[in-house]
Amino acid sequence: MSSSDPLLQPFQLRHLTLKNRVVSTPHAPAYPEDGKPKLRYQLYHEEKAKGGIGMTMFGGSSFVASDTPSVFGQIDVSSDDIIPYFQQFAERIHRHQCGLICQISHLGRRTTWNAGNWMPVVAPSPVREPAHRAFPREMDKHDIKRIIQAYAAAAVRCKEGGLDGAEILLHGHLPEQFLSPATNFRGDEYGGSLENRMRFTLELLQGVRAAVGSDFIVGVRIGANEDFKEGYGLSEGIEAAQMVAEQGHSDYMTVNFGSIESHYTLAKHIPGMWSPLAPWLHQAAEFRKHVKTPLIHACRIADIATARHAISEGILDLVGMTRAHIADPHIVRKIEAKREDTIRPCVGANYCLDRVGMGLDALCMHNAATGREATMPHVIAKTDGPIRKVVVVGGGPGGIEAARVSARRGHKVVLFEATGKLGGQLQVAALAGWRKDLIGIVDWYARELDELDVDIRWNTMASLADVEAEKPNIVIVATGGVPDTDLAPGSDLAISVWDALTGPALSGDILVYDDNGQPSAPSCADHLAARPNAKVEYVTTDRAAAYDMGNQNFAIFLRNFYRKGVSITPDSRIKSVERAGNKLKVTFSNEYGGPDIERVVDHLVVEHGTVPVDEVFREARARSSNDGVLDQEALISGVPQTVNLNPDGSYMLFRVGDAVASRNVHAAIYDSLRLCKDF
Repeated sequence: MSSSDPLLQPFQLRHLTLKNRVVSTPHAPAYPEDGKPKLRYQLYHEEKAKGGIGMTMFGGSSFVASDTPSVFGQIDVSSDDIIPYFQQFAERIHRHQCGLICQISHLGRRTTWNAGNWMPVVAPSPVREPAHRAFPREMDKHDIKRIIQAYAAAAVRCKEGGLDGAEILLHGHLPEQFLSPATNFRGDEYGGSLENRMRFTLELLQGVRAAVGSDFIVGVRIGANEDFKEGYGLSEGIEAAQMVAEQGHSDYMTVNFGSIESHYTLAKHIPGMWSPLAPWLHQAAEFRKHVKTPLIHACRIADIATARHAISEGILDLVGMTRAHIADPHIVRKIEAKREDTIRPCVGANYCLDRVGMGLDALCMHNAATGREATMPHVIAKTDGPIRKVVVVGGGPGGIEAARVSARRGHKVVLFEATGKLGGQLQVAALAGWRKDLIGIVDWYARELDELDVDIRWNTMASLADVEAEKPNIVIVATGGVPDTDLAPGSDLAISVWDALTGPALSGDILVYDDNGQPSAPSCADHLAARPNAKVEYVTTDRAAAYDMGNQNFAIFLRNFYRKGVSITPDSRIKSVERAGNKLKVTFSNEYGGPDIERVVDHLVVEHGTVPVDEVFREARARSSNDGVLDQEALISGVPQTVNLNPDGSYMLFRVGDAVASRNVHAAIYDSLRLCKDF
């Protein structure tokens, strides 16, 4: 059945007819094994194909040569060993009538010498990149010829692997390093004028097209500007793009904005919840006026209304909803079914990108199935066993996921919540200024539980008697934790981050002490510093602020600290707190044997994780059939829990999230998904 929805219209891209206008642009989730996109990587993209997407693009920054090694989990396209994996991948995706394109790149200076084959880093000129820190050597003409041949060979491998196309990454990588006057100081025909600085890119595209022929898509990801004084601006970026278009070897352009050379510029380039939605779309519209090549753009286009607007107004031909599909890979199917309200939202937490920046794999903050498609379902199937009565105690992240999954399985669910709102710690975290969009997670769960007719008992601090009165078959304790501020003599004089965000407004000299490294303390310090008559110091045991966060978030916290005058003191562990008149004197020891320091402040805010609130769990253990024991091997293997230590027990008992130990939102949700999916 045809649709009038702009997003659901087909689009012709060279030989390939895409069934709709929604794509997932290339990115690096750090899922390769031995540099290859094996089963995990393929299943991650297949879920999007199952979900109806028109084209899924993969292999962000896949490297084409030995002197551009992986630095954030990229695919290796530098040898023919990749071809069988591409063939498997293409067969898997094409069965869903979905296009498949791999991005290929030489990172130039945007890599490191002490990985892979330990080859010296090369670049147009010996200009160090702040993020990856290598000192490159200047390329000679033999390097230029060699690397163009490497690109062409990699593109041929994509074609022989059955892919629909290859995308060449210009932005921030070697081609743009030739284009940018900030990184190209050459005196030969590859430097100086715009024509000379574009020579490498145009020769590269010519070489790739000659190698793959006319029946294969070749795209480019291009930067429209660099957004700093020494770089190129929008007018020159548009002129460079016109040169690419006029050459005729590129079938589409994905347009980016800004620089990616440092942690901060990358955080601005791929912004999270601190930024408005679709922050670069107005510049994409300006770019579109001058460049008529089919255009893709992806940057925090997280909602369907914006995506639809971008297509209907002709700003874009294909709209990239990349992080949105990490949160919900079934977006298009839900649009087709006119169930847009059920799309799990990308709230811009950038947990996915932060993990990759820390050398880990990409995971969604609140969709624990993403990246785990081999073991975790995106669509919860009905149980083929008996219908159970499931009682969940606590409506924080772990509790609401336990209730959702259990109800989707077809069980009857009662949820006890001590307050009048769902979300637990998410409600507190969303109070911290620019992190307000976290509430979108709670709103989605509220709609889900309402649709599933979960029986929520509001404002009930459930006792064991309350729980057992429901005659449950399964009890899940998801009561979370309370702040742990008991760190040193006198620390009872401190308040928690929760108190600082929810209580009376603080003013005067405020010290925020972070012995955790996750967002809680930095977001609190950032929020408090915006208040009038507040002077904030952030003190941490770590050697840097926001130590357990990736660059997408710590960069924004640090920017705000410097702009708001928050002072940062690292390497300091709280030793004692005592009253000094109507103020507090706080003494810190130095983590590396340096001298103690003292601060006299009006308020001390402490972040040291939480301690479990598990009284109901402890009381219920002796009355449960499993004594509250979780079979960890069964959980990891994805099979039901069968522990039976007490034949007289009347229900199985489990606990999840911070009711077990202080962790984070994702951990709580993952606890519940992998436990409850087998009920």
